[in-house]
Amino acid sequence: MENLIEIKNLHASIDGKEILKGINLTVKPGEVHAIMGPNGSGKSTLSNVLVGHPAYTVTQGEVIYKGQDLLALNPEERSHAGIFLSFQYPVEIAGVSMTNFMRAAINAKRQALGEAALSAGDFLKLMREKRALVNLDSKLANRSVNEGFSGGEKKRNEIFQMAMLEPTLSILDETDSGLDIDALRIVAEGVNKLKRPDTSTLVITHYQRLLDYIKPDIVHVLYNGKIVKTAGPELALELEERGYDWIKNPQ
Repeated sequence: MENLIEIKNLHASIDGKEILKGINLTVKPGEVHAIMGPNGSGKSTLSNVLVGHPAYTVTQGEVIYKGQDLLALNPEERSHAGIFLSFQYPVEIAGVSMTNFMRAAINAKRQALGEAALSAGDFLKLMREKRALVNLDSKLANRSVNEGFSGGEKKRNEIFQMAMLEPTLSILDETDSGLDIDALRIVAEGVNKLKRPDTSTLVITHYQRLLDYIKPDIVHVLYNGKIVKTAGPELALELEERGYDWIKNPQ
């Protein structure tokens, strides 16, 4: 099976400070990988680098996604190629309705892929189907993007956007942050319903509780800018029990 994404010796910095110090990671189609680690270890930096955040500078290494050089693509091209990031802190966009926002995003992707724009009727039908996946209230869909949403509503809205865009690689950056157990379950169920044999997910989290719902195939520990341990789902349980202090040195 060909790799979906292969990260080789990735180094990255922000404001001249090196954060990623040689990341190596391979994800195959259909796999769910969890990346765990303490604050400041580089988890969010990795997600930002993969989607092309301009504040981060890649100083060494390469990322091959679907056989192409991901780092040569701008953020829009990465999105159109099927990479999606669910933010830890989703932003509000005042004055832009969710409906208009999603229709613009969907049609921009379709245009990039050489497909015709969706008609208004087809778009609204698609929106109804995907909204039901994550129990997103229809009233929220008519409001400005994330404006006045609770933390749980913002995260649910992120998974709704993911459902609409149908990415190949979904990166969930601490999607469980600030969620109560009911919101966590609904968001996780939405992620699980979207899983397909040809799609993969990177779940970035501090805690085991999200992984009770989104079952990882492989768990990595990111510590001081490097992946220092990789194992099966049992590793997340061990981290929950023992914390991160016992992991100090690379394998």
